[in-house]
Amino acid sequence: MSEIKDYINYPADVKKYDTSKLPKRQNFFFTSLLYIASNLAVATVKGGSKVEKINMEGLKPPYLLLSNHMQFIDFPIKYKATFPHRVHTIATLEGYYHKPWVMEQIGSICKRKFTTDISLVRSCAKVLREYKDVLCIYPEARYSPIGTQSIIPEVIGKLAKKNKVPVVVIVHHGNYLRAPFWDFRRKKKVPLYATMKQILTADQVAEMSVDEINATIRKEMEYDEYKWQKENNIRITEDYRAEGLHKVLYQCPHCMAESKMNSKGIHLFCEECGKKWELTELGELKALEGETEFPHIPDWFEWERANVRKEIEEGRYSFEDDVRVYTLPGALKYYYMGDAKVRHNIEEGFVLEGSYNGEPYRVQRTPKSLYSLHVEYDYCHIEPIDCFDISTQHDSFFCYPTKQNVITKLSFATEEMYKILTEKKDK
Repeated sequence: MSEIKDYINYPADVKKYDTSKLPKRQNFFFTSLLYIASNLAVATVKGGSKVEKINMEGLKPPYLLLSNHMQFIDFPIKYKATFPHRVHTIATLEGYYHKPWVMEQIGSICKRKFTTDISLVRSCAKVLREYKDVLCIYPEARYSPIGTQSIIPEVIGKLAKKNKVPVVVIVHHGNYLRAPFWDFRRKKKVPLYATMKQILTADQVAEMSVDEINATIRKEMEYDEYKWQKENNIRITEDYRAEGLHKVLYQCPHCMAESKMNSKGIHLFCEECGKKWELTELGELKALEGETEFPHIPDWFEWERANVRKEIEEGRYSFEDDVRVYTLPGALKYYYMGDAKVRHNIEEGFVLEGSYNGEPYRVQRTPKSLYSLHVEYDYCHIEPIDCFDISTQHDSFFCYPTKQNVITKLSFATEEMYKILTEKKDK
């Protein structure tokens, strides 16, 4: 049975979106419209926004533009910074939801999260070689869960090398602090700052190996929002600033309990042992009593990751649960599939089994085929609670677990399984 089998007995009128479509060249009318809309969006930022351009003098398309990813405001800042040049952005199908025509007119390239799509290579080549425009990729392929760099896949360096174009990087600061992924609906007063830097010329790309290109990209895209906040003395004074933080800091470092963390106001606390921490105005954690295990929030996050990796290496990790499933075959409607069962382990990866319209289905993504997991906190398009998505080339399965506060651990496990198996292969 294929690992990406995703046949669903949909009604005859359900049409899947064709992600192999080649992108249209963006009409200059839409380029101008994007610029105007982006200016209006950026103008709503209470703390202001600034983009510093470095080594960009005289650079014209085609070039590869890479950006870190924190919130929706990333897009308007990008369009404003690149005007008057046309920018074609790789976007996931959820971004097309209810607006596929608009996304096509602005030259977007569609794909599903964390899938391998050969047609994407053709689309990228068309933008860079035929249209000679800007190709924009968010290589982390997700909003940053903790304000630091996520996995950047090897294919990015290969893409630059194959197309022999300059590489430009936008690194945003403040976007995550203004509206962190785990509490994105409420915007805080935080100034936004970004650098737009040409990190490699076309000649340098031609001379360097793919590994060297990837190493340069990863180094130039490093960021730590909490470190940046403290260095720039940015005080976040909202009295709800810690609410939602337990979604990413799900394990208590005091009693080691998992999924018992919670948050309210400016406090993070464990419902198992009662220990409580305050999130200060400068983005640091401070225990109200006893030792402060992790003043720097990303350190707590990486401690959790290390614990998950240890579980996997010792053969103790596995996950099973009942989930409610919705699918997104096209760009216009999510379909409720009812209840299903999901399991996750290093032998099989993700296996999702259920039935719809009288026929069973089974979807599998092995650990080697999935280097990261698409998770959503408080998902805006379906039910406003946490879920994760298992995508294939032809469909996307949004799963709502019965168990609470588990999706961050699932994300860690997915990434660490891939790393462990890749490391074994390299050896």
